Amino acid sequence: MDLKVGDIVCRRSYGGDVVFKIIEINWSKKTTLLKGVHFRLMADAPIDDLYKPESQCIQDNNEKYNGKARECINRIYKTRSMSRNKQSRGGNTDSYYEIPGKILHIDGDQDYLEECMKLYKNLEISAQGVFIPEKKQPDMVENLLRKNQPDILVLTGHDAILKGKKNYQNINNYRNSKYFVRSTIIARNYEPGKDSLIIFAGACQSHYEELMAAGANFASSPQRVLISALDPVFIVEKIAYTSFKRSIKITEVINNTITGIDGLGGIETKGTFRFGFPKSPY
Repeated sequence: MDLKVGDIVCRRSYGGDVVFKIIEINWSKKTTLLKGVHFRLMADAPIDDLYKPESQCIQDNNEKYNGKARECINRIYKTRSMSRNKQSRGGNTDSYYEIPGKILHIDGDQDYLEECMKLYKNLEISAQGVFIPEKKQPDMVENLLRKNQPDILVLTGHDAILKGKKNYQNINNYRNSKYFVRSTIIARNYEPGKDSLIIFAGACQSHYEELMAAGANFASSPQRVLISALDPVFIVEKIAYTSFKRSIKITEVINNTITGIDGLGGIETKGTFRFGFPKSPY
């Protein structure tokens, strides 16, 4: 089969369950390195296990994913509208302005990062996005925190349980979990307060228990399932737009996502949203 970097493929041995993009080909070993198109997953696969799906299959997959994303976005706008209407009944809010929490998003994938930054903009969230490969994130996270002073930190990219590994408690059996854990520890040492710096960490199948123990407020993946590329945004949106005076129910945050409770979890956390007054006419 004629394959090249950038091709969209599926794996026969997994029944074509995930659509991937080829990012590396080792012709001498007849293997490839793949990343999920819609999921934060990285995987190795033999060349002869791959096939190119029909264009209609790719289109159907994209439409299914985009439909789920739209559902999440619509829920967010509906929740915000209800919240604003409730606040307006308590008095005139026209002279107030909104300050959602500020986000630093560190991502190990440039494509995913660009998708997330577009969504932050659409959701009216202040976010600084930085592309850093997972293994380099521990070396750079503290300087980026000092430079950006965010309310919320996202540490994400790709991850996976290594093929053939069955011990889910061994951090070395994961492709990138150890880097997310190290970065989380460094970030939490920088700011120990879990309501002063809120951390989301992880990607597909990440070592959830280790990430939470390292100091994350929210992480993936409790059941070692795949998570959507956009789930980190949906997680932190809820935090960014919830008042600093209120603790968010964990289920409220998780219900904001595409993947849900199998892929994401966390601890009770206060929001970061504030009103400002007065609103400038300029």
